[in-house]
Amino acid sequence: MGAEQQVRAGFVELYGAEPEGVWAAPGRVNLIGEHTDYNDGFVMPFALPHTATAAVSRRTDGRLRLHSADVEDGVVELRLDDLAPESDRAWTAYPAGVVWALREAGHPVTGADIHLTSTVPSGAGLSSSAALEVVVALALGDLFELGLQRWQLARLCQRAENVYVGAPTGIMDQTASACCEAGHALFLDTRDLSQKQIPFDLAAEGMRLLVVDTQVKHAHSDGEYGKRRAGCEKGAALLGVDALRDIPYADLDAALERLGDEEEVRRLVRHVVTEDQRVERVVSLLKSGETRAIGPVLVEGHASLRDDFRISCPELDLVVDTALAGGALGARMTGGGFGGSAIVLTEAADVDTITKAVEEAFAAAGFTAPRVFEAVPSAGARRLG
Repeated sequence: MGAEQQVRAGFVELYGAEPEGVWAAPGRVNLIGEHTDYNDGFVMPFALPHTATAAVSRRTDGRLRLHSADVEDGVVELRLDDLAPESDRAWTAYPAGVVWALREAGHPVTGADIHLTSTVPSGAGLSSSAALEVVVALALGDLFELGLQRWQLARLCQRAENVYVGAPTGIMDQTASACCEAGHALFLDTRDLSQKQIPFDLAAEGMRLLVVDTQVKHAHSDGEYGKRRAGCEKGAALLGVDALRDIPYADLDAALERLGDEEEVRRLVRHVVTEDQRVERVVSLLKSGETRAIGPVLVEGHASLRDDFRISCPELDLVVDTALAGGALGARMTGGGFGGSAIVLTEAADVDTITKAVEEAFAAAGFTAPRVFEAVPSAGARRLG
């Protein structure tokens, strides 16, 4: 039974009627451009084949009923008028936050029955929460005929996560889930939300991109992410710019000089400014057909996240070091950091060798066995039926 039939059948079992529709929204991998999104910078994610799937029907009585096939809870029932920021610490905060954000923005959402399931690994830095938010936003946008464009859905989902959930994330994850196209990476300017779909078909060029989920769980709202964001904002204020995006790469040394002995802020600024430049380099290389040449840029990105932003961990570093020693073209941690996943760009012929080397290195270090899978650039959020 496919995901659509499964979630449809689950809905009928729970709520005693057919859903009005079924929708899916993917998780994402970020190819390059980490912690640049809340600095008005550039990012380059692509959608995974792994999705959150939702069967949904409208209600008119101001109630929201939520159920997940992946959580051992029954149906959670909430009153729309009771929804309030940071009132919920469970998984339900993500879909409920979207309903809250839609209503706060003046959209006439009068209630819903929702049944969800997801194949996006949670805590792996692959945006499982954004997939949940976007699938609910797309479904409610369709059912209540709200006429919202994809970038508007992404903005509302970000507001749900920032204000309702209380996690200070940027706009990348929700935009990637809502807007990506199969066979492409999304070059996104997070300041004006302008987008370019960049062809990214590794299989056609004899390459693969592996995701290595270290199984080290991370949580965005636990303070460290917020500290980095506050440090970046402090750097922008000290340098007299709206956001670190406004520091040209050519002026980086002079900007760092002006920060004097603010060593921590200097490191954060250096990462963001160089990372924006790395995104632009990757775009340029992909456009000119030099896909293999992006490998070293990914490695530079990892070093910057490890040494300047200081959000890597021993497991992520081990993936990168082992993969490169095994002949990978490039590798880096991806996502918010402090755990989660790394990506490895490799020749197709080397996939098994590198996978085995990483698994053996984890075993030798006494780490939990990693989960390794291929990331294929896939379609963004869509209605299934």
